[in-house]
Amino acid sequence: MSGLPTAVPHRLAGRRVEVPGLLDVGGQGRDTAEAVRFLRECAGLGLRVSWRAAGQPSYDARALRHLPPPDELPGDHEELAAWRSGYAHGALYHRRGPGFVTVMDRREPGTAARLTLDHPDLLAAFDLLLDPTPLDALDPTGREAAGLLAAERLALVTGGWAVALPPRIRRWPVPCTAI
Repeated sequence: MSGLPTAVPHRLAGRRVEVPGLLDVGGQGRDTAEAVRFLRECAGLGLRVSWRAAGQPSYDARALRHLPPPDELPGDHEELAAWRSGYAHGALYHRRGPGFVTVMDRREPGTAARLTLDHPDLLAAFDLLLDPTPLDALDPTGREAAGLLAAERLALVTGGWAVALPPRIRRWPVPCTAI
């Protein structure tokens, strides 16, 4: 068992995952949230992913550049080239502690930010958004927390759905000091 979400059909061979269909990263709801979760979990497990995008994101695609880039991104060769050149394993990840989550964000070249989520409402929202969640299923405090996480680019909120972006890295490359 790979531990990958089953919402996205895939084939796993060793450390490589192949997605035979197209992944919807366009931002139109649950399908996008499931695709992002799938790619996030693949990144957390250190898997190489072969996938094709169904369309252009309706949001700033830079939010996903910590995830494995697609083999094909219809219509925007510059965005695909930027995603490929900017991708690095561990550019965004989270670690858990007792009552807090620490996020390391190195997605922007030449910068690094360490954020600690320790407020109970933010932590609860982050934990909930590890699974794709419809915004209307959240209470007002949860929606506000999801908005704050999205403002920090720690969650993708689009098409009425939200999903957390930082993977929990379960497999580090050797040497791990390369990250």
